[in-house]
Amino acid sequence: MSKPLTPKQEKFAQCVASGSTYSAAYRASYNVGVNAAPEGVNVSACKLMADPNIKQRVEELRIPIEQQVGYTLKKYIEEMQVLMNAALSAEEHGAAIKAMELTGKCLGYYVNKTELTGKGGGPVEHKITRDIIDPVDGNDQY
Repeated sequence: MSKPLTPKQEKFAQCVASGSTYSAAYRASYNVGVNAAPEGVNVSACKLMADPNIKQRVEELRIPIEQQVGYTLKKYIEEMQVLMNAALSAEEHGAAIKAMELTGKCLGYYVNKTELTGKGGGPVEHKITRDIIDPVDGNDQY
């Protein structure tokens, strides 16, 4: 049985599992300053990955979610069809329509669209600003 990870170790494992390099995951998890030597960060990150508990957690996180929980899109749709048929048998047409709608959304048949409008239904007003500050003397006039 593996021992529980600390919050920082868990974050490190999640970062690595999501595709970060070991060093980037270490920096994100352990709040390493920008002045830290890359070699030191790399060594520390590799030591963490050598920990069997962390390695196991990364492997767990990389398993697709449907394998972890045993619930696939196909199973979901089959269950929605059972619910839809039961609702139709009970003449609960609203529930049947909802089951059909949710199935259609899962299959990509429905697309949620949002229209944005500005004040009074007009166009959205936007303003692009760019502040450039010289890091040497603080002069922002270019």
